[in-house]
Amino acid sequence: MPTRTLPTLAIAKAVPRNVDVLVVGLSESGTRAVPEAIAGAFTKRFGLSIAEMATSVGAKQGADSKRTLPAPGEGPRIVVVGLGSEQPNAEDLRRAAGAGVRHAASLADDTLTVAVSLGTEDSAQLTAVAEGALLGSYRYEPISAGPAKGGTIATITVIHAGDVKSAAIVSGAETVVQAVVTAREWVNVPANLLYPESFAEQVRSLVRGSKVAIDVLDDAALSRGGYGGLMAVGGGSSRPPRLVRLSYSPRGAKFHLALVGKGITFDTGGLDLKPPEGMYAMKCDMAGAAAVLVAVHAMAQLGLKIKVTAYGALAENMPSGSAYRPSDVLTIYGGKTVENGNSDAEGRLVMADAIARANEDHPDLIVDVATLTGACVVALGERTSGLMATDDATADLVLDAADAAGEDVWQLPIPSEIRSKLESKVADLRSVGGDRWAGALVAAAFLREFVAEGTPWAHLDIAGPAFFDGKPYGYVAPGGTGVGVRTLIALARSLGA
Repeated sequence: MPTRTLPTLAIAKAVPRNVDVLVVGLSESGTRAVPEAIAGAFTKRFGLSIAEMATSVGAKQGADSKRTLPAPGEGPRIVVVGLGSEQPNAEDLRRAAGAGVRHAASLADDTLTVAVSLGTEDSAQLTAVAEGALLGSYRYEPISAGPAKGGTIATITVIHAGDVKSAAIVSGAETVVQAVVTAREWVNVPANLLYPESFAEQVRSLVRGSKVAIDVLDDAALSRGGYGGLMAVGGGSSRPPRLVRLSYSPRGAKFHLALVGKGITFDTGGLDLKPPEGMYAMKCDMAGAAAVLVAVHAMAQLGLKIKVTAYGALAENMPSGSAYRPSDVLTIYGGKTVENGNSDAEGRLVMADAIARANEDHPDLIVDVATLTGACVVALGERTSGLMATDDATADLVLDAADAAGEDVWQLPIPSEIRSKLESKVADLRSVGGDRWAGALVAAAFLREFVAEGTPWAHLDIAGPAFFDGKPYGYVAPGGTGVGVRTLIALARSLGA
């Protein structure tokens, strides 16, 4: 599973001569930042402006509107994308760039060079367009004996008239997007190819030669160490669990961030077996671990001045004669006991082990990321992550980072009465509530029980946006989305500033 290579990214003040496709934006007032030479040549040849022709063939300013116009003579073909707003923000531009580049790739079966001119006004908007364009170039290649189909984007040039530090913007965008794309790739790989052991080896390959140290605990070490959640959840599979620990500790760092990710490489539900339609996409249940592990590597590449420790709790949840049972009592790392209420609520058990272990690093903040509950999808839909935290100040740190990254996150509460749902007669607590209500909040309340007293903690439930199986939109292609990666990087930037 090699790392996906991104197109070459460049920033220029003018459209290069060899460009095959030019992506421009459309708002209510017309197209923005179309180079004068191309606009003039287009009007001279067709008797209409680019905006007039685009509108005549159905182009709209709304997000994900795309229309292809012919080339004005020897110039490039033109893709007109809706900007979604008369005054687009960074995320509007990121999505428009992604939609435009993805559409450009569909126009040919060979290699293409693309330019994107959306009228960026500052370095933040320019960075967003660069990220969106690179993200929009991604698609998962099927596992096939035949050659890949469809056009390939070789080079993307983002047009920006102002003076900026181009090299820094290009390098930063490439690093962030490469992390997101790696997470997407890992999520998209079938579970017979990506399982706890092979996942751990993928992470080892990723960080090799970097400033990130790695330690992998196998099943023997987990058993000796008392990781009862991981051992129980992984006990039904012939592929035993792993706990991956990454650490990045640059000189001068004053803040220590701990990250924990759920890494269920396939979730059948265990003995509480899922129905077939609910099981098919469960290769994505390791998206939280993918996000935190690639994010740490990106933080190191970016040279952020923050100490980071990350844990990926990896297991495969399968039914067998050695699978754990409803009503089993498990001893989580550190000694707290849990009555298992449902073997399909396995993610919180492996996360409990990892959070309890993270406490021993004495971090200033713990953030966990998990495809944890269907209840969060019911509450917030398929494009918004749920956020729960120990306090509003901690939640605001993550919300601000998500806003800066352009990812949709919504804060949910953990009301005081939720804890009573976890009462057990045979253990310190139960893994699930006794009814179906407030499932996302109950899961968060459970995880909070394993956070050391006084340590700020935030929980991101990414069950909705982690995997997308519909029609592409913006810079999001079908499959794994890599959600959470950009938010974590933005959070580290703010804490390490």
